[in-house]
Amino acid sequence: MVKQLIIGDAMHELAITRRILERLPEEHMTWKPHAKSMTLGGLSTHMINLLNWQVAIFLYPEFDLSTVPHRREPLVRRVEVLEEFDANVVKLEKLLAECDEKTLGEEWTLRNGDHIILRKPRAIALRTFGLSHMVHHRAQLGVYLRLLDIPVPGLYGPSADEESK
Repeated sequence: MVKQLIIGDAMHELAITRRILERLPEEHMTWKPHAKSMTLGGLSTHMINLLNWQVAIFLYPEFDLSTVPHRREPLVRRVEVLEEFDANVVKLEKLLAECDEKTLGEEWTLRNGDHIILRKPRAIALRTFGLSHMVHHRAQLGVYLRLLDIPVPGLYGPSADEESK
């Protein structure tokens, strides 16, 4: 039962994340709302990285940020974002289907070299480091779309753009 709740939660969040990624305007992928902000393409690519990290939660007992490149070149085409997103959703869905509750309860560690950032059961790491982190950036992406006057899809109910129809 717990596993089914976790899978349902993850698949729901990923499905609505895809809805917002479908709206990415390719002509604005280098745009950013503020000097301290990521570009639209950078933010979208970061969301793909978060999905890669969710897959890593189930493939490895730990993830060391010091071993991954600090910056990945931002994707600039919506189709590239969606293809990588979809491929990784399939991987994550398979890993979730194959795991058992024992695996979900096993300790997983996020570190940066010797510094431990997070040490939690896999299920909690998936929700916090993976999904909640993605939800946070998905909300940022919604603001970017709003500022660019791109209709924002409803995620947990209709958006202002959908209600005005």
